[in-house]
Amino acid sequence: MRGTEEHMQLGIHFMNFAFPAGTPQLATTIADAAKTADEAGAAWFTFMDHYFQMEQLGGAAAPMLEGYTCLGFVAGQTRNLRLGLLVTGVTYRHPGLLAKIVTTLDVLSGGRAMLGIGAAWYDREHEGLGVPFPPLADRFERLEETLQVVRQMWSDDDGPYDGAHYRLAETINVPQPLQQPAPPILIGGAGEKKTLRLVAKYADACNIFAMGPDVVKSKLDVLARHCENEGRDYATIQKTILGGPDPLADTDAFLAEMERYAAIGIDHVQLVPNTPDPIAFAAQLGERVIPRLAAIGA
Repeated sequence: MRGTEEHMQLGIHFMNFAFPAGTPQLATTIADAAKTADEAGAAWFTFMDHYFQMEQLGGAAAPMLEGYTCLGFVAGQTRNLRLGLLVTGVTYRHPGLLAKIVTTLDVLSGGRAMLGIGAAWYDREHEGLGVPFPPLADRFERLEETLQVVRQMWSDDDGPYDGAHYRLAETINVPQPLQQPAPPILIGGAGEKKTLRLVAKYADACNIFAMGPDVVKSKLDVLARHCENEGRDYATIQKTILGGPDPLADTDAFLAEMERYAAIGIDHVQLVPNTPDPIAFAAQLGERVIPRLAAIGA
């Protein structure tokens, strides 16, 4: 992940757990979708990080599974996919525990974990389950400290960490991740003052909603300026998007749009299955989209 890919890739972002067969078939559906995506040549397989389903997908009454448990399950079903959440909510887990969780995923997946992380936003699920939901400015402070803690735990420094929000007496992490120097860190979001500054300072990748090549380019220009201010090589950050035109309804139109994104430096797109059959969605991506997408150079 460090640096850009030689050609454009895609992955599947699994958001909807409401299927006609119901809860008893969820494990089979997820496993088969992931295995099909792996065999089809997809690069990533990601889940959301929520306790309650989002309102636009049915809200709290709709099914929602815990993200890192899902990733651990998928790790045992696949061999090549990079696995992560788009994105971990910083408020959901203490940073020391989060580093341990992602390390465990990395070890058990054979070195395929990534840490996708963001500032969190869904107040209802926090209030519903009694999880503290501090103000936005506080959450961004916690996000930066979490990035510092995780990077320290993935280093040779196992000493204390003393921040404004988190204090760790010993940042011991044994075993260390298989990926060295560490699993890649992706920060989700396009906020120009805080989020993209944190990308420039700490991350290996960014993920931005596919708001159109012109809008995304304006965000990447801001990221480039933050990189200059931080003394960071902009080229070492992978630029990725979430969403885009339906790749199966009009594959030519999708690929034309991806060419426009590739021209501004995007080299990976995460796609959400637009069908109640994510297995068939992954299979058709492998047949109709992935080989042609690979011809697009970022």
